[in-house]
Amino acid sequence: MEKIKKIEIEKGQYFFKLGKLLQEKNISINRLMRETETDFKVIKRIITGDIIRIDIYVLARLCNYLNCKIEDIITYENK
Repeated sequence: MEKIKKIEIEKGQYFFKLGKLLQEKNISINRLMRETETDFKVIKRIITGDIIRIDIYVLARLCNYLNCKIEDIITYENK
């Protein structure tokens, strides 16, 4: 599993860290999917950074389940 996925855009870059967080907490994607009632494809896209829009309700469920902050899952930095 990838640890942190960096996606560069015009004036900055996103860091998708859900894969690393799951690895640190020893939680599988399947377990996360079942226990948060989140679609597998949605979780996989957050891990790989292959997303266009982020659902704040999904982020809230993930943060609540993983006992973390949004910035533990995804961050953005200006160039």
